[in-house]
Amino acid sequence: MSVAMTPILRSTLTCPECGYAETLTMPTDACLFFHECAGCGEMLKPRSGDCCVFCSYGDVPCPPIQIDGKAGCCG
Repeated sequence: MSVAMTPILRSTLTCPECGYAETLTMPTDACLFFHECAGCGEMLKPRSGDCCVFCSYGDVPCPPIQIDGKAGCCG
């Protein structure tokens, strides 16, 4: 009998341009492809091979990756 994993829903994004960090609640039903940095206004986009900005710049990957790994990726 396996136990369903409950994903962590908060992740701190750190801007690669200015270093500004902000903690956000991740959506559970979609990937966040773009996010505007509140520090410098840079539009964050996922790095090559990542499905969303949380997987690229967050301290916690998005819920689909936490639960199913790359197979559960949204995109």
